[in-house]
Amino acid sequence: MRGQVMSTHDTKPKLVDSEKITINLGMIDLGQIDLLVSEGFYSNRTDLIRTAIRNQLNTHADVVRQTVARRSLVLGMHHYSRADLEAAQQAGIRLQIQVLGMASIASDVPVELALATIESISVLGALHASSAVKTALAERIL
Repeated sequence: MRGQVMSTHDTKPKLVDSEKITINLGMIDLGQIDLLVSEGFYSNRTDLIRTAIRNQLNTHADVVRQTVARRSLVLGMHHYSRADLEAAQQAGIRLQIQVLGMASIASDVPVELALATIESISVLGALHASSAVKTALAERIL
């Protein structure tokens, strides 16, 4: 079962819808950002950076769409519950999780179940799982 799960819950669990990142900028770039903020073009630095990122993503939207299709990526937030993995195990299915967005594995999933059902994980974005499950699957996380 490639990039799929028995049931997908796009809105469950209610996790954060953003991730914090850190970037380093040169002093001149940072000064120009602060200038645009002080002139009222943006409400703050984050507003400018988010706008710039969205503009770049829009510029490359066709490439992203084509790559998502070519690589068979599942788009969005996908949660894999203990019941999902137990159903996969009963069906003899090994999951190849491929997500662009966020994949989460329920906190009550035991390491043994994750190892028995998840063949590989490739997430462009964020992977949320217990540290024990992440450690156990480390060699399978691409």
